Amino acid sequence: MTEISGTRPLPPTQPAVRPAQNPVDMALKLLQPLDGLLSAGESADAEVIALKETAQSFQVLLKLTLGNGSQATLEASSPRPLVQGSLLSVTALSDTRLTMALKGGERALGSLDLDLLPVGTLVQGKVVSSELAAQGKAQAVVYKVLVNVLNTPLAGSQLSIESPRPLAIGSLLSAQVQGSQMLQFLPLASQLDQLELTQQLTGQQNRQGSLDALVGALQSTSRENLPDSLRAAMDKLLGALPDIRQLGDSKALAAALENCGALLESRLLAGQAGALPQDFKANLLRLIAQLLPALPTPTSLPTTGTSNAMAQALPAFIRSALGALSQATARQQALSFPLPSRLAQTAEEEGDLETLLKLAAAAVSRLQTHQLSSLAQTQVTPEGNLLTTWQLEVPMRNQQEIVPLQIKLQQEQEGKQEKSERKESLWRIELAFDLEPLGPLQVQAQLVQGSLSSQLWAERADTAGLIDRELPNLRDRLTAAGLTVGELACNQGKPPRGQRTSLEQRWVDETA
Repeated sequence: MTEISGTRPLPPTQPAVRPAQNPVDMALKLLQPLDGLLSAGESADAEVIALKETAQSFQVLLKLTLGNGSQATLEASSPRPLVQGSLLSVTALSDTRLTMALKGGERALGSLDLDLLPVGTLVQGKVVSSELAAQGKAQAVVYKVLVNVLNTPLAGSQLSIESPRPLAIGSLLSAQVQGSQMLQFLPLASQLDQLELTQQLTGQQNRQGSLDALVGALQSTSRENLPDSLRAAMDKLLGALPDIRQLGDSKALAAALENCGALLESRLLAGQAGALPQDFKANLLRLIAQLLPALPTPTSLPTTGTSNAMAQALPAFIRSALGALSQATARQQALSFPLPSRLAQTAEEEGDLETLLKLAAAAVSRLQTHQLSSLAQTQVTPEGNLLTTWQLEVPMRNQQEIVPLQIKLQQEQEGKQEKSERKESLWRIELAFDLEPLGPLQVQAQLVQGSLSSQLWAERADTAGLIDRELPNLRDRLTAAGLTVGELACNQGKPPRGQRTSLEQRWVDETA
């Protein structure tokens, strides 16, 4: 797994859906007689459990499952290699010969119904068998593969495909429909390991803490007797926070988004290490690096707390395994927007520096929760469109208070268009913040081809009424900015979650 960054599909391979036929039908020569296990014409299921290449053929070890449930192992000679784990259907021709076919091949689909699966549909499947097809000297290598379909209306069916590459049995595949007999596989390099991503996402979410809690602790911590380098790191982090009044300027807003920490890893990879004095995540890591040597003694720290804070914070640890897959509810909570506020647990007997270290590590975990959530929501939609997600959080100074602004920005691009057509994007944005005296607010907007529509949600009734009265003024300002304005509405409460409505409106700053 690479450091946190956006993902894009790489050039894919294009396996063809095979014409419907028995994918493999050949004879096996037994190295020992059946001795009554199967009579001539009788069939059984078999699994390839071992394969060994010899001078003229391939020696395979088969595990037979007979009709009465009993099992037996047989050694046989095959003219072609069979992939270990392949499921076969074998029929006895004589006491020393079997005919075999990949199990399920007789029911496998040889073409796709484009009414059920239009071009661009994302198909996910699991490889159940794979073997090298017969070929001449001038022919390209072709592997015949059976795939169990896991989604779409064809879920539970099998596809018989031909691939230029061997596909491991049990591997999960994602492909886009290109035609009735053509699939475009997304290469492994462009796909994240979803299990590991879920583990990392839930692990970071469980350790995260609110950014304003850290900033408040920094502001209230006594600076006496602290090393100069630590005081400088604290001042640097606080001084780099943007003021809420500055964010009405488009350039200041762009700088705040760039320096919120979500792009730290990609900027480092691009060689911009010297241009990160304002990056919030970089300043958090600098603060942690200064806090560690300033702690009293390592023995006074909890073994699972601050002693591991730096390890939990560093991006390199995103590559490590975090144990068994967490519950689906934990992943759903980590993917929710806005990310719930959470105070990192601190012990009352701990000193100020120990508390600061835990809060700083929890703040880094919160930023990485946003980054991992962005990756988890960047995907190809069932319609074949590429959906790219950026989720981030910007702590803003509002006089003496810190107001975290959560942002989720999504770009949806049509996956397949004619070269002569201009590729249009659908942009969606969600904002969430709690600003006195307005209280908690959430904004949703949608922008496509210069047309914008939006809904706003205020938890306080008086705030909802105030915003509703200001909507005509907002419409006029958006129109003056050159936008075509559709529906604008304000509601009291919170946006409904779960299935999105057809109106996925989100709000964008008219001056940004």
